[in-house]
Amino acid sequence: MSDVLLGSILSALSTGLGAIPILFLQKTITHRWRDILLAFTAGIMMTAAMLGLIPESLKYGGIIEVSIGLFLGVLVLTSLERAIPHIDLEHTKSGIKFDEKALLIIAAITLHNIPEGLSVGVSYASSGSSANETGNLIAFAIGLQNAPEGFLVALFLINQSIKRGKAFLIATATGAVEIVASLLGYYLTNYVGFLVPYGLAFAAGAMLFIIYKELIPESHGDGNEQFATYSFITGILCMVILINSF
Repeated sequence: MSDVLLGSILSALSTGLGAIPILFLQKTITHRWRDILLAFTAGIMMTAAMLGLIPESLKYGGIIEVSIGLFLGVLVLTSLERAIPHIDLEHTKSGIKFDEKALLIIAAITLHNIPEGLSVGVSYASSGSSANETGNLIAFAIGLQNAPEGFLVALFLINQSIKRGKAFLIATATGAVEIVASLLGYYLTNYVGFLVPYGLAFAAGAMLFIIYKELIPESHGDGNEQFATYSFITGILCMVILINSF
């Protein structure tokens, strides 16, 4: 219990850690660097899902459980995206009033963090001696990808004339939902053992949805495809190295 709580807190607070540079940044980040950060995030999440969550799901279940869990994760994220208004970080419409726009952005990012928290909790709930290792790996991966995400959220809010300190606090708060989601995922799978493979695959499906539906298109929509591609591969290699180190 203490491990999942600590892991979820650290991964969630990484959002605020990534937003710290915004307090000292004098000039706005270029679109190219924004796309590079998004692609790097996608590479980290891809590796965590394919080399962390899915293999663990196969270990405790089978291809049927993995398939069901993956599609459930995708379907739930699809339903949530349709139910909650979604606005891209850089492609917002000027017709929306400032307060409403900022609120919707925060809601969209908070929604984005729910499956990430679930993936951390479910990973720690896996039975066996490798549970903590898997949980630590996933928590670390989520923390790594939360850092650039926190930076981008704070940057958007500053571009909407929100003061730097307030933007930093809001960006940090968006990651707090991961702690609740992580504990929920942990208790559900820890006390209902047969849900473990489904839960791991569900978290992987949710992450893969975010990668392909959000991060990759966002990083390839403004002429920086080559830089984003290299950054994506770099993110994968970083996570492969980390996985081999555990």
